[in-house]
Amino acid sequence: MAFPEPKPRPPELPQKRLKTLDCGQGAVRAVRFNVDGNYCLTCGSDKTLKLWNPLRGTLLRTYSGHGYEVLDAAGSFDNSSLCSGGGDKAVVLWDVASGQVVRKFRGHAGVNTVQFNEEATVILSGSIDSSIRCWDCRSRRPEPVQTLDEARDGVSSVKVSDHEILAGSVDGRVRRYDLRMGQLFSDYVGSPITCTCFSRDGQCTLVSSLDSTLRLLDKDTGELLGEYKGHKNQEYKLDCCLSERDTHVVSCSEDGKVFFWDLVEGALALALPVGSGVVQSLAYHPTEPCLLTAMGGSVQCWREEAYEAEDGAG
Repeated sequence: MAFPEPKPRPPELPQKRLKTLDCGQGAVRAVRFNVDGNYCLTCGSDKTLKLWNPLRGTLLRTYSGHGYEVLDAAGSFDNSSLCSGGGDKAVVLWDVASGQVVRKFRGHAGVNTVQFNEEATVILSGSIDSSIRCWDCRSRRPEPVQTLDEARDGVSSVKVSDHEILAGSVDGRVRRYDLRMGQLFSDYVGSPITCTCFSRDGQCTLVSSLDSTLRLLDKDTGELLGEYKGHKNQEYKLDCCLSERDTHVVSCSEDGKVFFWDLVEGALALALPVGSGVVQSLAYHPTEPCLLTAMGGSVQCWREEAYEAEDGAG
């Protein structure tokens, strides 16, 4: 079934290509904004992490220390630390300023996803070994302080709020751990999950899966609030998210586009052409209509139509 590109394009959505970041050798596996959106991280098959100013297109630092491709990375709330994980089975804690490895945590099989808790005292990692492990950044202990092993297949996505862990698994279930109540809530989607995230208001969860469908769930009840289709996601682990004001659902696609749907109506608002390959990863600015997309060895920075680059940033 063909989905015609809608017209006109909503002017507030990021659709003007502002910059392209050449990330060097190999494919970019993940792109992530830092907490305030001033910087971004890329990581990938060249075994490194890179820190950028995306609006200026400038590379600030490269972090080397992994032995295999890096599949995910995240920054701490105070911008002082980074964490990463990948095919070498290591979860790495980095010092941003010095570029040095602070700790390497081992025990997983390959690591798909990493996140700091809100205080950046714990790194949470999800692995192909079906577990989530919690690593204490301040301790010298080599073992995790907690292991969550309820998943029956690989953990593809982990997100953290002040008292919750949201995890998606290849077993087709999205699990939410309420740390205050000590409870686990599980919702069955039925298709391998590639990405999960909280809405900005914390009321909903967004889940993408390999049946080329995104689902919006009520966080507390698990009720299905909306379904979003039209993109292609049948093979790869692709990112999804919500726009900065929760107005649109956003997803990568295997057909070279990024898809935007109106959250409430479910209608396709924009199919943004990025290139001819798979859009592997994306990141949405925390407060502004600014989008980062990763395809092949480069990252594209997009802004809304009316955006005018500041001097030196264009």
